[in-house]
Amino acid sequence: MDAPTTTSSAGNDGTGGSSGDWGWFTPSRKRDEDAPQGPDQEADRRAPSRPVSPIRPVGRGAERRLPAPAPAPPEQSEPPSPGAGAPPAENPPAREREEHQRPTETPGAPDVRPAGLFSDDGTASLDAVLIRRTMAEIEPIADKVTSYFYALLFVQHPYLRPLFPAAMDSQRDRLFRALLTAAKLVDDLDILTEYLSGLGRGHRKYGTQPEHYPAVGECLIGALTRYATGTWSDETEGAWVRAYTTISQIMIDAAAEDELRAPAWWQAEVVGHELRTPDIAVVTVRPDQPYPFRAGQYTSLETPWWPRVWRHYSFASAPRADGLLSFHVKAVPAGWVSSALVHRARPGDVIRLGPPAGRMTVDHSTDNGLLCLGGGTGIAPIKALVEDVAEHGRDRPVEVFYGARSDHDLYDIDTMLRLAQTHHWLSVRPVVSDGPTNGLSGRLPDAVRQYGPWNSYDAYLSGPPGMIRSGVDTLRGIGIPSHRIRHDAIEELVTAGD
Repeated sequence: MDAPTTTSSAGNDGTGGSSGDWGWFTPSRKRDEDAPQGPDQEADRRAPSRPVSPIRPVGRGAERRLPAPAPAPPEQSEPPSPGAGAPPAENPPAREREEHQRPTETPGAPDVRPAGLFSDDGTASLDAVLIRRTMAEIEPIADKVTSYFYALLFVQHPYLRPLFPAAMDSQRDRLFRALLTAAKLVDDLDILTEYLSGLGRGHRKYGTQPEHYPAVGECLIGALTRYATGTWSDETEGAWVRAYTTISQIMIDAAAEDELRAPAWWQAEVVGHELRTPDIAVVTVRPDQPYPFRAGQYTSLETPWWPRVWRHYSFASAPRADGLLSFHVKAVPAGWVSSALVHRARPGDVIRLGPPAGRMTVDHSTDNGLLCLGGGTGIAPIKALVEDVAEHGRDRPVEVFYGARSDHDLYDIDTMLRLAQTHHWLSVRPVVSDGPTNGLSGRLPDAVRQYGPWNSYDAYLSGPPGMIRSGVDTLRGIGIPSHRIRHDAIEELVTAGD
């Protein structure tokens, strides 16, 4: 959810009021026949307007609890599958770990989730069942619903338009998808809070304010009312309002708490720019104030050439004494931010950084080994993890499989091999998928099968989405449990290099 997204003035319990009074807006009872013109020509009728009450943060998210959800009616023992819901969002973190590389963050946020998290086993609340029915209905027409949502948002609330990038090509789906993903988590407050807290903190960099949230809620309901004609009812709208009220409050609370201890963004001067290949650069920056993060995390980054366009990049080293931060950036075709960083950025340029995010970090309370798979520029956070283990001074075995298409694309192999020579507990194996090589040949996940056993290792994956998916399948197949496979949200990888 990469831009503003709600809370309730009706109370801090997430209910949003009762018996038709839903706090910051009033549910519609019938459709109007007018609609704004907007990006989608389908938006030819105006959604009903709703009065909006002031919204203010009301207490800490940790102190808020949802009311007990209403049980699903007996005949709903097999409600519609949530897997048929809205298009993939920046997926929330799984109970064990989030996935790489995010999240509109994600933060953060998302993904390969544990089996059964959204399974309809008869215990889902009535609100969850109603929400999932709506999502199943709009899934085949998700593009139309998204376009209509933004048409409503920008026509009815034009003051919000400057919070978004000038071109909405990659931004267009992210806010709407994240809203739907959060709503799907209505029955799991712990995961919902974790997911949304990161988003609430991250949205501070856009200038999002509490008073912006109701507008997004109105337009969400307006879009769903317009297109979910088969499942929409007063009860369904009430379920969405309650879910969105909870979503809003969690995000506003998280942003308010974060404001007490961190800036919304950091200015950072480029102090180093090393072109490793024609399309890969190592960019080093100096933040204008201390920037706390952990090895394995990532941040969102904005360049002066593309205002309000943020992309995610992993830190390429553990925290350094000099406070400098490094990123490995690959310019991709039509990639606005990545191309600017690789081909245009020079020392002296100033970029902006969002807050750190991601949980692909080392658990230093255990002596388990680390099995690390890094594909392409995904080797950057793997390198940071190796440095983190070294700094803690414990001889834990670390096995790194570094994948690329050719030997030429192993742009950081010399650094990794020097680390292996320095630390006896570290092993680095290059894996090349195309062409001759002095290392291992084939796909990165397949190479892992040739070694092991890995039952005493925690796994870390960083790289393109396809590599993450196949890697997770491989690791599960060789017996590594899901809670010991760590990476950041897959959907973030799609735009991480733009």
